[in-house]
Amino acid sequence: MLEKAGLRDAVQIHKLINVGTSGGFLLPRPLAEIYESIRDFFVVRDEGKVVATAALKIIWEDLAEIRSLVVMDGYRGKGLGRALVNACFDEARTLGVKRVFVLSDSPSYFINMGFSAVDKKVLPQKVWFDCVKCPKFPDCDEVALIKEV
Repeated sequence: MLEKAGLRDAVQIHKLINVGTSGGFLLPRPLAEIYESIRDFFVVRDEGKVVATAALKIIWEDLAEIRSLVVMDGYRGKGLGRALVNACFDEARTLGVKRVFVLSDSPSYFINMGFSAVDKKVLPQKVWFDCVKCPKFPDCDEVALIKEV
């Protein structure tokens, strides 16, 4: 079941992101940040347990980011990631966002969903707000991809 996250999901989201962090494909998010941004998150549950999550973070008046997309082992390959990305797009449309981007070390996954690679320089709000705090900065190995809503 895919739905908007609630406060009761914060700890499970945090644990799921930490698993992705240990695999090297997600950046860590402190639990406090999860609580602060809980309204950005969608979750997929199986028997009450959060097994997949993603967030839509508004960056600017016409720009949002899909972040913290992670699907638990054993649930991959079932379309949950795509369903979460689609939920983020639906919300972006509702909010009037014109473009959505991701930063990923797996660009082909997003290219298959219609995203196009762009230079990170077209995302200055992201670079100066989040990227400068990242342990990978300035030697980031992620690819910026964007899609019109």
